[in-house]
Amino acid sequence: MSKIKIMFILIFAYIIYKGVVSIMNFEIGVSKKVAEIEKIADIEKEGEVIGLMMYLGNPLELKEHLLTESKSKCLEMKEIAESTSTAFYECAKVNAIIKGGKIVKIKEEIEVFE
Repeated sequence: MSKIKIMFILIFAYIIYKGVVSIMNFEIGVSKKVAEIEKIADIEKEGEVIGLMMYLGNPLELKEHLLTESKSKCLEMKEIAESTSTAFYECAKVNAIIKGGKIVKIKEEIEVFE
C-alpha cells in the first residue's frame, strides 16, 4: 500500500474513534444531568438502591435509612455506626421510593449484605 492510503486509513480510524467516544460521553453526561435535575426538582422515583438501615427496639423496628453509593461504602458506614451506637444496623439492597437523593420509603428488602 502506498503511504497515502495508510495515512487515510489511520485518519478514518481516528475519526471513528473520536465519534464513538463523543457519543459515549454524551450519553453519560445526559444521564448525570437527568439525575441532577431529578434531585433538584424533588421528583419521586422508585428503584433498587443500597441503603444503610437502623433498627431499634424489641422487636426490632426500622427507624432510619440512608441511601449509600455502593455496597463497600455502606459496609464501611455500618462498621463505624455499630462501634458508636447500640442500635442494630444492616446494609441491604432495597426497592425504595427516592426523592431528592434520599430514601423516602422502603417497599421491600431484596438482599442483605454482611
